[in-house]
Amino acid sequence: MTQPAVIGLIAVPLIVQTFGIFLISWRAAQWLKLPHDVAGPACLIGTSNFFELAVAVAISLFGMQSGAALATVVGVLVEVPVMLALVAMINARRPHGP
Repeated sequence: MTQPAVIGLIAVPLIVQTFGIFLISWRAAQWLKLPHDVAGPACLIGTSNFFELAVAVAISLFGMQSGAALATVVGVLVEVPVMLALVAMINARRPHGP
C-alpha cells in the first residue's frame, strides 16, 4: 500500500489482459459453436494466470520484498474479482429453457 502508483501500473494491464484474453476465447467458442456449459469453463481456464503458483515461485526465488513478489500478489488480488465478473458475464449469457 506504500506504492499505489506501482500497484496501479501492475493492476491495470492485468485487468485489460484478462478481459482481452477472455473476450478472444469467448468469440472463438462462439465461432466453434461450443455449448455454453463447455465454453464458459474453457474460457475461464484459458484466462486464468495461475498466480497462486507464481507467488510461491517469486517469493522463493526473489524474496518477500522483491518486485516479482509484489507483482504476483497484486495479480492474485486483481484476478479474483475480475474472474468473478467474468463468471457473472457468462451466467448472464446462459441460455434459458430446456
